[in-house]
Amino acid sequence: MSDASPTTLNELFLDAIERFRTHPVVLRRKVDGIWAELSYAELLERVKSLSHALTTLGVRSGDRVAILSENRPEWAITDYATLALGAADVPIYPTLPARQVAYILRDSGASVAFVSSQAQLNKLRETQAECPALRCIVAFDAVTEPGDAHAFDALLAEGRAAPVAAWEAAARRITADDLATLIYTSGTTGDPKGVMLTHGNITRNVVHSLARIQLDGEEECLSFLPLSHIFERMAGHYLMLHCGALINYAGGIDTVSADMLERRPTVMLSVPRLYEKIFARVLESAATGPTLKRRILHWARHTGERWAEAKVAGRVPPGLALSHALADRLVFGKLRERTGGRIRFFVSGGAPLNPEIARFFYAAGLPILEGYGLTETSPVIAVNTFEDFRFGTVGKPIPGAEVQIAPDGEILTRGPHVMRGYYDKPEATREALTPDGWFRTGDIGELSEDGFLTITDRKKDLIVTAGGKNIAPQPIENMVRTSRFIVNAVMLGDRRSFPIMLLVPNVPVLREWATHHGLAVASDEALLAHPDAMEKLEREVKRTLRDLARFEVPKRFVLIPQDFSIESGEMTPTLKVRRRVVEEKYRAQIEAAYAGAMNT
Repeated sequence: MSDASPTTLNELFLDAIERFRTHPVVLRRKVDGIWAELSYAELLERVKSLSHALTTLGVRSGDRVAILSENRPEWAITDYATLALGAADVPIYPTLPARQVAYILRDSGASVAFVSSQAQLNKLRETQAECPALRCIVAFDAVTEPGDAHAFDALLAEGRAAPVAAWEAAARRITADDLATLIYTSGTTGDPKGVMLTHGNITRNVVHSLARIQLDGEEECLSFLPLSHIFERMAGHYLMLHCGALINYAGGIDTVSADMLERRPTVMLSVPRLYEKIFARVLESAATGPTLKRRILHWARHTGERWAEAKVAGRVPPGLALSHALADRLVFGKLRERTGGRIRFFVSGGAPLNPEIARFFYAAGLPILEGYGLTETSPVIAVNTFEDFRFGTVGKPIPGAEVQIAPDGEILTRGPHVMRGYYDKPEATREALTPDGWFRTGDIGELSEDGFLTITDRKKDLIVTAGGKNIAPQPIENMVRTSRFIVNAVMLGDRRSFPIMLLVPNVPVLREWATHHGLAVASDEALLAHPDAMEKLEREVKRTLRDLARFEVPKRFVLIPQDFSIESGEMTPTLKVRRRVVEEKYRAQIEAAYAGAMNT
């Protein structure tokens, strides 16, 4: 093994196997209530065997192999086995419906597809006739109706005769410029596009990210964001293997809390939604408790905010340090216990993180290192670190990532992390990349004199009112979601005279408030229609937005009885709201809200 940094994902994999071969466990997943473990030697043997089996299925360099599965060891094995052949894999979110899966299979021209279960196999069966390039399906689990699908374990058994030396030599001949993956964007508007990322794109992003955030072979992570997403793929998969961390696969989003307590990870990656939910649970627990408990939490929050700001600035007065120590004993220490008690830090990406939540977690000894990137940038462009940390920013650019702000405020980036382009879409590629290699991120932001990047909003999401006022909705929505009465919020109002907001209330909390105030309502529908309940929610929103300019505060509210979901098409698989879909779905209520305002 060379002492130099890897330049391809194959080198990264093989060098990690050699460096950490004495470690007993690399991957762990709960199967039938028991955590099943995989060693480095077993991982290598299965990757080699599957790679050989793929050649018998006709997979060659340059082919595409699709993976439609939840996070699990077989996902990782399939990925590394595909890359070793010089083929590119096409990860597909397991939450996508059959039609969207079929679109990705057709567009990518995938010849082989791996599925996790009978449910995922059914999606392929439903539209298989529309995917002429698809020759073969492989199922990870034993399925009840396999048809002509291959069993994953049977393929491994067939491939165990592969010559190790020849296989490794071939894998190492893959270059940094070779295509590694086609990752289809979430598609908040229009059809998803296949982002072409090379071995060099992702590998340099791993190396450059680790230059800013130090990890070692003693780490354990809990993997629960979809491996179909580049954030988890790069940071929770390749990066963790490269630094020798043990990867625990969560059973799913619903088991994350229990898995954290059981596996006690030292590092976790997440989108802001997880931190928002933890924060909301803490507030709700205090609000429903005795008066003394509420007062203690309120005091601890404000003490923690002041301590966090002072700590980051490097100047904590002795009195504030003592107050924080007491707050830690009464409040923050209990929060750390709920995360397993060993978390060194969280990493947040995929959407803006509310600074109030960031300060709360920092004060609790659970710092969240917020970063920024896109699928097209492999993904990391910038990230906060323990050495360079500032609330409300996404940190400084990582080595190799150039960043500049265009005259209209759009963030541009250039470097080895930037994609080759969109698959089979030259016009879209020309729109995204300038002739001299700058990628147009579509995000609006600012770069401070000392190098910290701040994201304001998505360029396409900016609201410009009829009066010419510019409003960035995401930070405002994040503020509203800190209320325990609100589950979700979407702000609208482009080219309108004023903004409005769609609210998803926390119905159990609102019902509890209604009971306490003597409101007699027979159903949830009646509760949400009650004028007093609506007035309460409006007061909550306006309280959280009290420091905004008047034109930024929504003037009308529309209550949505159920939260937005991936299944309904209102959210992407990475939990971003599809603003245009939501606006179209609730157009009648939105128009009624504006009409009502005009008549008052």
